[in-house]
Amino acid sequence: MAKILLLPGDYIGQEIVPQAEKVLSTVGRAFDLDLELDSALIGGAAVDAVGVPLPEETLAKARAADAILLGAVGGPAYDELPRDKRPERGLLQIRSALDLFGNLRPAIMYPQLVGASSLKPELVAGLDILIVRELTGGIYFGEPRGVRQLENGDREGFNTYVYNETEIRRIARLAFELAQKRGGRLCSVDKANVLEATVLWREVVTELAGEYPDVELEHLYVDNAAMQLVRAPKQFDVMVTGNMFGDILSDAAAMLTGSIGMLPSASLNAQGQGIYEPCHGSAPDIAGQGKANPLATILSVAMMLRYSLQCASGADAIETAVGVVLDRGLRTPDIAEEGQEPVTTEEMGAAVLDALEYQLASGRTAA
Repeated sequence: MAKILLLPGDYIGQEIVPQAEKVLSTVGRAFDLDLELDSALIGGAAVDAVGVPLPEETLAKARAADAILLGAVGGPAYDELPRDKRPERGLLQIRSALDLFGNLRPAIMYPQLVGASSLKPELVAGLDILIVRELTGGIYFGEPRGVRQLENGDREGFNTYVYNETEIRRIARLAFELAQKRGGRLCSVDKANVLEATVLWREVVTELAGEYPDVELEHLYVDNAAMQLVRAPKQFDVMVTGNMFGDILSDAAAMLTGSIGMLPSASLNAQGQGIYEPCHGSAPDIAGQGKANPLATILSVAMMLRYSLQCASGADAIETAVGVVLDRGLRTPDIAEEGQEPVTTEEMGAAVLDALEYQLASGRTAA
């Protein structure tokens, strides 16, 4: 039996997770996965209910789960709360508690959506990048941190950018192994000309490269990497970087594909346990209007099947179903081109489910 925890979270998270849950349940039945689904509160929903963004009950369920499907957390209603009570703290806390150090963010251009990108079609057609982001270290978790009063009366905010050798080595090893399974190219992104923490990063990654002679390694400074993503994105296969740089670069890469609403992600620990979530946020401005794109969440289920549940055939079936729906011309507002009538969140979810069920019933995917 595989235990799956659903964390819808806030705003559109409440709309997209139910669509993905239907897809997950269908694949579970088709492939005899014996899934046990449960749900819990996180983020603003948890703050509203019990006063904290990550209740102990949620964390206990998360520790016991084989995989977790997350919607989104946060929103302007919570911006004035103390920092330790904000929804985003719940997300950081659960990542840290489960030691989810490896964040995988694919940026894949579906051929049906080439026209939705803000870049020229020839730059993005065939795009397939995997960004591997270190998720539990770096400046987001480094100590000391805070805001202090200086002697001259000014306030000063400070954070600590810190990585140790073990943290660097384990994320780099994950990236090398993924590169071996893809195009055999790895780009490590740092700022070694300015930051000592990333001088060590570059040294450790370079040392580890000797164990992977079949992977071609290059190093780029983060500012150059950002420029190259926009100039010639298809030069990249796998990119590996620290927490802050990965946060920024993965969102930039997501928009190359036309919409962040298409991009799934996985956050994994050494045991293969993971949180799977869309790369987009909670989108309070469109919540409750049926405009949210559920495809990133549905594709996150495919990643869950591939990386935590060891059901690659189920993952393939979901990805094929998404392609079928896009071939039919169905678009939510974020990916609709001029003249296309957008469908709702539920209509898109139902279309993927129909395509999936037809595919499974016709025997095109072997269990």
